[in-house]
Amino acid sequence: MAEMKDATLAPRFTQVNVDRASHVIVDQIKRLIQDGSLHPGDRLPNERSLCQQLGVSRVTVREALRVLEATGLIQVRLGAHGGSFLTSPSAELVGANLAQLLSLSPITASAVTEARQVFEVGILPLVIDRATPEDIADLRALVATATAAQKAGVYETAMSAAFHVRLAVCTHNPALEALMESFHGPLLSSLREAQSAAPHMGIRGAEEHGEIVDAIEARRLDLAQRILTEHLERTAQRVNPTEG
Repeated sequence: MAEMKDATLAPRFTQVNVDRASHVIVDQIKRLIQDGSLHPGDRLPNERSLCQQLGVSRVTVREALRVLEATGLIQVRLGAHGGSFLTSPSAELVGANLAQLLSLSPITASAVTEARQVFEVGILPLVIDRATPEDIADLRALVATATAAQKAGVYETAMSAAFHVRLAVCTHNPALEALMESFHGPLLSSLREAQSAAPHMGIRGAEEHGEIVDAIEARRLDLAQRILTEHLERTAQRVNPTEG
């Protein structure tokens, strides 16, 4: 864990005298993080100090801190040694924020699948190179869960989505993980549309998931790419039957 440091340095902050001041404060702190003036583990000045440095009321400062906490940029701790501390947002949190933005955009199932064809096949070289025994075991567990659910008649498309998200985790690249996490909502929606068009496609899909895991474990990039390409092409045809 990064050493906690007090970031109480007056020159870092400038007074705010515009409407919606809390948003300006949030943007100012984001810029200080981006330029390296603030780091994970740093403690922001207390409310009184921030009010003085920024030239705003405590209500405005508290609103800005709430926004920063909600977006995962700070963690508020209570007690004698508490305060507002800068954090390192996780891939899940970054992905959730991106997902919220994507959910507000009119993205079709066909567009989602096309993006998956580019992204998921594209990350396979990293997956093949970096997947650990734990990654393989987790992927196999997801396949086993989906297969058992199909036999029990309780299969859900969320199980397929979970496999594809976990596949991105195998790259051990936080940026790629965040991108895939952000796509979880649109991915799930597109899979549900494909499932409604072909109710039994999940059975073959789970089988292919298992074959993909076998290829990854064998470090067979060519095989993994071929299976995943066919896997996604079938989904593309379901959500846009006029293609192919």
